[in-house]
Amino acid sequence: MTSADARTASGLDELKQARRAAAGSFIGAVVEWYDFLLYGIVAALVFGELFFPDYSSHAGTLAAFATFGVGFVFRPLGGIIFGHFGDRIGRKSMLIWTMTIMGVATALIGVLPTYGTVGWLAPALLVLLRCVQGIAVGGEWGGAALMAVESAPPKLRAFFSSGVQIGYSVGLLLATGLVALLSSNFSPEAFLAWGWRIPFFFSAVLVLVGLWIRAGVQESDEYLERVKNADEDKVAKLPILEAFKRYPAQIFQIVGLRFIELLTMYIVTTFALSYSTDELGFDRSVMLNVTLVVGGLGIVTIPAFAYLSDKFGRLRVYLTGGIVGLVSAIPFFFALESGNLVAIVIFAVLLINIAHDAVVSVQQPLFAEMFSPEFRYSGAGVGYQLASAIAGGFTPFIATFLVGLGGGTWYLVGAYLAGGCLVSIGIALYLVRQWQVERRAERSSSSAATVALKPETV
Repeated sequence: MTSADARTASGLDELKQARRAAAGSFIGAVVEWYDFLLYGIVAALVFGELFFPDYSSHAGTLAAFATFGVGFVFRPLGGIIFGHFGDRIGRKSMLIWTMTIMGVATALIGVLPTYGTVGWLAPALLVLLRCVQGIAVGGEWGGAALMAVESAPPKLRAFFSSGVQIGYSVGLLLATGLVALLSSNFSPEAFLAWGWRIPFFFSAVLVLVGLWIRAGVQESDEYLERVKNADEDKVAKLPILEAFKRYPAQIFQIVGLRFIELLTMYIVTTFALSYSTDELGFDRSVMLNVTLVVGGLGIVTIPAFAYLSDKFGRLRVYLTGGIVGLVSAIPFFFALESGNLVAIVIFAVLLINIAHDAVVSVQQPLFAEMFSPEFRYSGAGVGYQLASAIAGGFTPFIATFLVGLGGGTWYLVGAYLAGGCLVSIGIALYLVRQWQVERRAERSSSSAATVALKPETV
């Protein structure tokens, strides 16, 4: 074999590995997000009545959303635990564990007794299993994103790693679609009695498929070269502490950069489902069908934005999404109030498929490249999950509380959404400015210092 043939064969092997890693990250994300988001959808529909019946309708919804948010509180713990071992012994084994733990917890939710059967033990067990879900999904994103980013061709890192976020849309689509199908084909009494349990059992099938695919994924060469094959004394004993020591600003920048993504998604797909039925008198199928639309479109828009970000710069695509989210926040609620389905769909698409999808399409390479390989799982993963705890899971709870504070109106919720978008836009603009300053300093210096952000980032 000639040297040219050897290089070609090596290139094909690398591309094959990149595709396999991308597929493994995608299917894992589908399973994890199906399980995690299914809880929020069912919580909005029946958990208040089944597990918190002693409360009023509004208070029961608040309690159900509080348990939804508890899972997000435990996501940073999952990021710390799985990030530590992912940086120390490898990404692949951690991803097998996160998927297995999530699948078992979700299936157990499907067999839980309700308050009417065992009293307060029912919501206690519900909260416990939600905590386990939070730990599992907290370890998932970091490993899945890094496997895809580190294995991808350098100029297509956003595109190859976009499967992590497409998995979110597919998981949302599956969870919402199955709930909508069961809800429309069962009587309200039957769905409340046992129909809601079926989607939780379906998780077991997805987990088996996901484990089979992930078993064939290999560790990335970048990880093996920098960490696995390094001298033991050069590997950080506690990667998370080292990440906070070396990259404290980057961790908190990740938190702020995720506000747009988290607020748009959970207000449109979870809070609006409850608000539109409880406060505006919509049939529950309306917002479920809207969620199906945005979930389906996300399968196309996320990789499209990822490809554009590889070509034209990640922060340019990010800022485009941020601005669209900011200007669409208030009109979305006017559309809900009007009851005009066309307007609701238009602004839901703007908030989810433009704002949200543009932002999440760049996150995997943008966040990963903020850290060196030996601290990435811990640093990027914990920053990502801290944002989920702060602005993710409690968003439906906070929004529902703001509705009560505003006398049943949406105005404070609209301000909450718009304010979150402004925070994220401000941080992105700061990063653009930082990159520009460091590029000028590098050009005027004879040293070959490495800039914090890569050229394709901006």
